[in-house]
Amino acid sequence: MMSWLLVMPIAIPFATAVVAYLMRMSDAGRWISLAGSALSLLASAALMVAVLERGVVAAQMSSWDAPFGITLVVDYLGAVMVVITAITGLATAIYALGEIPARLEKLGYHALFQTLIAGVTGAFMTGDVFNLYVWFEVMLISSFGLLVLGGSREQLDAGIKYVALNLVSTLVFLSGIGLLYGVTGTLNMADLRDAVANAENQGLITVIAMMFMVGFGVKAAVFPLFFWLPASYHTPSFAVSAVFAGLLTKVGVYALMRMFTLVFVGDIGFTHEILIWVSALTMLTGVLGAAAQTDFRKILSFHIISQIGYMTLGLALYTPLALMGGVFYLVHHIIVKANLFLVAGVANKLAGHTDLNRIGGLYKSSPLLAALFVIPAFSLAGFPPLSGFWAKYLIVKAAIELDNWLIAFVALFVGLLTIFSMTKIWGMAFWKPHPDGIDPTPDRVPDKVRIPMMIPIGGLAAMTILIGFYPEPFVQFAEVAAAQLLDPTDYVETVLGARP
Repeated sequence: MMSWLLVMPIAIPFATAVVAYLMRMSDAGRWISLAGSALSLLASAALMVAVLERGVVAAQMSSWDAPFGITLVVDYLGAVMVVITAITGLATAIYALGEIPARLEKLGYHALFQTLIAGVTGAFMTGDVFNLYVWFEVMLISSFGLLVLGGSREQLDAGIKYVALNLVSTLVFLSGIGLLYGVTGTLNMADLRDAVANAENQGLITVIAMMFMVGFGVKAAVFPLFFWLPASYHTPSFAVSAVFAGLLTKVGVYALMRMFTLVFVGDIGFTHEILIWVSALTMLTGVLGAAAQTDFRKILSFHIISQIGYMTLGLALYTPLALMGGVFYLVHHIIVKANLFLVAGVANKLAGHTDLNRIGGLYKSSPLLAALFVIPAFSLAGFPPLSGFWAKYLIVKAAIELDNWLIAFVALFVGLLTIFSMTKIWGMAFWKPHPDGIDPTPDRVPDKVRIPMMIPIGGLAAMTILIGFYPEPFVQFAEVAAAQLLDPTDYVETVLGARP
């Protein structure tokens, strides 16, 4: 039964991808994708219930005992990432009903989308480093297909940059895997904990850890490895941008959290000190890049980079409070950032563009959209009592407790600049009149397009408010997740069973 619970969140999107591709020439493909996304959420919820009851759950595929077989394992962090992936997938699938044209559906949009969701879910559930690489490749192939699906020159240019830099990341990661196996003789994450700790050449282990940090750092878009993200995320459809913004970089952050709490903990004074300064520079460069932009999606793309710095800072500070803040920030940001890209898509439909200099009047013509923008925008900036405030509060408090006042100041300063970017979008897109005199009323967009696009925006905004006004259960969940990361004894024993 446990094997099925672990397999279904991966198997359902893969099966949905196959059926949706076979039905791509008819309207049935979109409804199959939507139904598959709903089933994925149900399977993820069932897995979450099992984790809440047992703490850590694991299964060995084909009955091959760890560390020799393929292991699927989920703790609190893995469970919440699987659930939030399914929520994002369902929200995007609903949004796609209104945005994605039949031409892209016939080219296989829904199959690529579901394959991407399966790849992201697999990365959160794998207990083996090599299989983490495999899931990265599934994500890369499907995300590249979604990125260039429109076939425009801008998309192809972005796709080349995206793939080239991510292939460099893959090469570094794969080289690190080879060296790690050569030193330890295993790639099972639970088995690696003792194998790495007992390795004779700890200097080589630190070098391998840095290779993993670079490989995952490209995926997470940290400084100075983030150049591919702002060059590509503004080019595909808004549904694709939303799922990219919400999930792809978070897989890199998750991988950093997993490997640098479970495996590479022998030289924390060196590796985590580097992560602290990388995090600070990531926050600063991302927010400064956003401040210089005038395009809705480009501003949001640079803010992805900026906010990633907060998450990696939680890992870098490496205290229970900091890791708790990092986990909380991870979940909060997926919801908020995906929602802001969905809002940008509706704004584009109503006002005709995403360049802030060429749009306006959205507050007067669509006050509901304006309200639904303010919620995630203020949350991203850290306004109380929304979810972003609690996430930033935990991170800053952890830095202050360590007397790291400079990092705390950087985190607060970046929050102020985030407010500047969000108010710039508000003032230019929503408050000022449209420069061409266009009245961007909802009547300009048919109900069959507008309503499916507004439903997920409202749902994600409600989640942001819920987390903000009732943070205690979410903070308690993040606290347990952080405790499991700092003391992975249950994780190791669950995977390896009774083996000494």
